Amino acid sequence: MVASTSEQLTALAGTTVVVHPLVLLSVTDHHARTVSRTSSKRVVGVLLGQDNGKTVNVANSFGIPFEEDERDSKTWFLDHNYIEGMYDMFRKVNAKERMIGWYHTGPKLRASDQEINDLFKRYIAKPVMVIVDVRPQAVGIPTDAYFAVEEIKDDGTETRKTFLHVPSAIEAEEAEEIGVEHLLRDIKDSTTTTLSTRVSEQLASLQGLQSRLRDVHKYLLDVAAGTMPVNHQIIYHLQDALNLLPDLSNPVTTQSFASSTNDQLLVVYLSSLLRAVIALHALVDNKATIGRAEQEEGMDDKDKDKKTANGDAKKSEDNKKDGEKGKDLSKKDADKGL
Repeated sequence: MVASTSEQLTALAGTTVVVHPLVLLSVTDHHARTVSRTSSKRVVGVLLGQDNGKTVNVANSFGIPFEEDERDSKTWFLDHNYIEGMYDMFRKVNAKERMIGWYHTGPKLRASDQEINDLFKRYIAKPVMVIVDVRPQAVGIPTDAYFAVEEIKDDGTETRKTFLHVPSAIEAEEAEEIGVEHLLRDIKDSTTTTLSTRVSEQLASLQGLQSRLRDVHKYLLDVAAGTMPVNHQIIYHLQDALNLLPDLSNPVTTQSFASSTNDQLLVVYLSSLLRAVIALHALVDNKATIGRAEQEEGMDDKDKDKKTANGDAKKSEDNKKDGEKGKDLSKKDADKGL
């Protein structure tokens, strides 16, 4: 049975890696500029920030030249001089940001990660490794943080180096929140309504919850089948989560859920009824407006026809008078001739 050293577990048990949005944007930009869409290559970079003991604050990062053989993961190249030069320049800009670890775009652990982590131990005693998934397939936090630890076996054989997963979170300062809001304002469709946006966000949250429940279900099946060792810390967390669930066998709880659901459905029903009444009222008003407009147009047409008829009658009278005048003139001319 494999066990981790108690000293390392005690030191790293409560450690949380906080990643800022600026780091995520920098890693995504580094990957987009370096790797094509169809390629599965990864990029590697350095993480800058502060190590406060229980919290590792990852505030900045920069990419480094990295190449590896896709067929042989043990063959890779990383430029040490570039790391030292870039870190010196970043330190001149902000002396508070120190080298705290490195990142790559995995999206999973690889065989050469331990060797690369040993290389970064030249600059920092306890480097943190953060895997950033730039092409996430599921909804959730796209970061996974690890620390390198040594494992010893109960039979006294040689120790083995491995990675210990620690929790990670996404946090932002006020300036970063403003920048992220401006970016989301350009990405989101402004024509969509608030209701549709809320529904889509809730759907995405439920899909993320479903994927995590599937992972928990698969883990428990593997533990029951004996293909995966029991992790008591995970079992304790699952037990705490299950203890928070309500007791549906209690009639009081069932009645309260039913009352809450009925109240919500009543609001939905009244809203639909009110919307239908408003739509019918608008339809009636529209019909009345169209009717008044048609009636006014009919009256205008009648007035035009009446005016046209009066004009024709007047013209005929004028023509008749002109004809009578012409007859009188011709008669006078005839009398003069006689």
